[in-house]
Amino acid sequence: MAGTFSGIQSAYSGLTAAQTALNVVGQNIDNASTAGYVRQRVEQTAVGSPAQVGLAGGTTQAGQGVLVTAISNLSSVFLDSQVRAASAANSYTGARATGYTSVETALGEPSDDALSSQMNSFWSAWSDVSNQPGNDAPVGALLGQAQTLTTQIGDAYRSMQIGWSNTYQSAGTEVDQLNALTSQVATLNGQIRSTIASGNNANELTDERSQLAAQISALAGGSVAQNSDNTINITIGGSNVVDGTNARQVSLSGADTLENASANPVTITWSDQVGGAPLSLTGGSIAGNLSLLAGANPAGTGGAYAQAADALNTLATSIATSVNAVSETGATANGTTGTDFFSLTAGQPAALSISVIPTNADGVAVGTPGAGANDGSVADQISQIGTGATSPSNQWSTYVVSLGTQSSVETQQSTLATTTYNSAVTSQQSQEGVDLDEESMNLLEAQHAYQGAARVMTAMDQMLDQLINHTGTVGIS
Repeated sequence: MAGTFSGIQSAYSGLTAAQTALNVVGQNIDNASTAGYVRQRVEQTAVGSPAQVGLAGGTTQAGQGVLVTAISNLSSVFLDSQVRAASAANSYTGARATGYTSVETALGEPSDDALSSQMNSFWSAWSDVSNQPGNDAPVGALLGQAQTLTTQIGDAYRSMQIGWSNTYQSAGTEVDQLNALTSQVATLNGQIRSTIASGNNANELTDERSQLAAQISALAGGSVAQNSDNTINITIGGSNVVDGTNARQVSLSGADTLENASANPVTITWSDQVGGAPLSLTGGSIAGNLSLLAGANPAGTGGAYAQAADALNTLATSIATSVNAVSETGATANGTTGTDFFSLTAGQPAALSISVIPTNADGVAVGTPGAGANDGSVADQISQIGTGATSPSNQWSTYVVSLGTQSSVETQQSTLATTTYNSAVTSQQSQEGVDLDEESMNLLEAQHAYQGAARVMTAMDQMLDQLINHTGTVGIS
């Protein structure tokens, strides 16, 4: 009799396990397209006979069925770590490639409308003046071309200011996002810890936390460490930004204009450490944007916008000083000597302050003093400035080539990082993603297991009915 009741309990455990398996398969199928969902699996173990579990002994008995021990998700710590690392690198290189592409697009080199072409037209205009001294038409064309050149230099510089400012705003937005994400992870840590401690399933909460951790990696790189109480720590810049249920906030510090980027670099610091050392981020879009916001340096390895602005300032200064140096040796049509062609305003970026001084032909020094109105030697000397080895044109060309090379490198690195990231995600999904064909097979398996357990219970019920209701009734009419 005891064995019969034990059989019913065993069959019931089979029904329960099969029902749990059906529920898990249904959850997997329902979330096959849910971003960040990790497929789940029922973990079960066989329950031994009473003698094995210490309930009874002395007779040979069958086991007592099956026990569902857990509903685990099939995440991989290794694959998740690979995706986070690849995401940090992809975001970092992507930010840098975008910045350099932005600078290249703004400068527009090479093209007929770019600065290189405009400088060539400027030097040619001086040559035309030297070939037609005393004629106002070439001088008028020269003044128009000079105005176009200075305006374009200023516009290019303002484009660098706008690009720098937009990148600064993006970095600030990303810092706000980082602070929000770390707070959410800390909250989820507490929920997951209490849920598991109470014996419940926290798989969906864990999936959500993993997604947030991946987003943090894309923003700031870092690493994730699992704690024994089922919480995680996230480290960026050498310190925990998430420590169990606690999250630290970060702030954007330093210059808020391109011109101050060298003297006061833009950095990320801990909000609770005013004046503290900046965080050294090794990956993520924030680190990429910070590198773009860096000031210029003589080696040319500073931020993309500041280096371009510095090259434009150098170009404006070089044009103004080289042209003025020759202009001061000549004489205007009315005999005035020592005149400058360009002006620069002290204390302001040269690219923004450079302007043309003469307003008409009478203010342009064309020839040598005392040589007469038909002398164009000074104009000819100025036209030759553009051909020198250290000319403004060659200086600018050197920068443009350097920019193009660096931009190409950044684009290639971004492409490689994207490929690596996509490969890491593919590997992760092959392990953690839901395969509908596989789940269909699991569904059939769970369904058959449920039907089999139900048939066992039916047979046991019939046996008990025979034992209880029909035993001893033979011969009774």
